[in-house]
Amino acid sequence: MTTEATLTSTSASPTARQVWTRARGIALALVVLVAGAVAIAVLRSDARHGELDPRSADPNGSRAVAELLADRGVDTRVVTTLDEAATAAGPDTTLLVAAPDLLTRSQQTRLHKAFADSRGRTVLVASGSASIERLAPGVTADPATSLDSILSPDCTLPAARRAGTADTGGVRYTTTHLGADACYPSERLATLLRIPDGTGDGDTVALGAPDILLNDHLDEQGNASLALQLLGSRPHLVWYLPTLSDTSATGPDDERSFFDLLPSGWLWGTLQLFIAAALAALWRARRLGPLVPEKLPVAIRASETAEGRARLYRKTDARDRAADALRSTTRTRLAPLVGVPVTQAHTPEALLPALSAHLHGDGQDQHALLFGSPPSDDAALIALADRLDALEREVRRP
Repeated sequence: MTTEATLTSTSASPTARQVWTRARGIALALVVLVAGAVAIAVLRSDARHGELDPRSADPNGSRAVAELLADRGVDTRVVTTLDEAATAAGPDTTLLVAAPDLLTRSQQTRLHKAFADSRGRTVLVASGSASIERLAPGVTADPATSLDSILSPDCTLPAARRAGTADTGGVRYTTTHLGADACYPSERLATLLRIPDGTGDGDTVALGAPDILLNDHLDEQGNASLALQLLGSRPHLVWYLPTLSDTSATGPDDERSFFDLLPSGWLWGTLQLFIAAALAALWRARRLGPLVPEKLPVAIRASETAEGRARLYRKTDARDRAADALRSTTRTRLAPLVGVPVTQAHTPEALLPALSAHLHGDGQDQHALLFGSPPSDDAALIALADRLDALEREVRRP
């Protein structure tokens, strides 16, 4: 097979069928991934419906505790906006905030002003560092959560002592309030914190985990007793379920980026994945010594090798590399024919004078042919290959 025929036969672009053959595995994997995600979303669409919702009978709902409170004469009202929660605060009302971290900075400040002087009780469920310092000034959430779920009261708060052990393990708190009740400690940090207000009639309770309020855990440990005592101290219970759609009392300082909305665990997990990927790359890239040549299991014809290499050059438009390969091979073959050592075959000062003397020419054409610039297009590359073949034939001619 001639060089012209080889380059011409590889100039065609991949067909649509070839592209589909190469990409169908990736496309199938993407389809399976999307189908799996949709199936999981459909199957779990009801699994977390109504979490901490007193109207929900799901395992993660809180209808059971609402029913028990109703039997004790406590009426429960669900609100979903900040305006309703702020106006409901009062001395005869317990305000439960189900997800304080969903509130913006302005909403947290406004809510704290609403219940600070209400002389009622405010229960903050799993309030993290994003909200606890505004909703309960003087209280700080520890970055590390409790390792244990079931904890003992270990405090003098009557409600905690009567309830006994409970599933309060979660966010851990520290406070500068001297009169605060720090209960259910985990590694000396409280997971239930009660801070009395200045009047002594109202208070704020920071609850590290929502487990004692969930239908699925209410009958375990002393969860029911603790939940009823915390939420049943006043005749009215306002259950505030914050939503992202509530835009009341928002300001320019409340705008948060995508990374602000991600929990810290996701960021640390992503960092660990990057480190694992880097270690895997280093492991796979390591070399335990020099490369060892191995014999091929089958014989490959030179024409197939040339065609495969031509396809690679054609795919990447590497005309410069193809021209260098053709010229280098020609120079290597010509050097012994004109009496030049192979080690000096690629030196113009050594090869061209001997070649000119053999051909009785001026050497200018040979310099451009053997050491010139790369061709500008495929046609020029084919012409270069033909001229190199002609030069070699002329040198070999007796």
